[in-house]
Amino acid sequence: MILVSMILKAKGSEVVTVNPGTTMIDALQIMAEKNIGAMIVLDHGKPVGIFSERDFVREIAREQCLMLKLPVESCMTKELYCVTPSSTSDECMAIMTNKHIRHLPVMQGDELVGIISIGDIVKNMIEDKDLLIDNLQNYIFGPSFGR
Repeated sequence: MILVSMILKAKGSEVVTVNPGTTMIDALQIMAEKNIGAMIVLDHGKPVGIFSERDFVREIAREQCLMLKLPVESCMTKELYCVTPSSTSDECMAIMTNKHIRHLPVMQGDELVGIISIGDIVKNMIEDKDLLIDNLQNYIFGPSFGR
């Protein structure tokens, strides 16, 4: 069983955040520099939303123009679904699938301690399956199998 805490330990717990008044162009520049697809929006240290590539695209489609000086609060997703470090990858996958989202803030009490993406979950699930296969092959055929 893969826990969120294990994923964060492997990838790091840095969370890129912006405030609600940050312009979309500034947020997009940060996302491009950091090579990330979403960032948590904090107001006085509390998560109030998430701004993602999808939010930006939906805003363009809705307005049918680029308004890059608008604050991220105008188009961020306000309904946050969060997990804890003790949540499992299966729980995260279920939330992401059911809610059609790609990123989950990780909260420990009132503190934002990380963010995980669908890519983080899939990567760790594949690594876990590969390890299981290797262990089963070693058990069945012996440790020198496949070398």
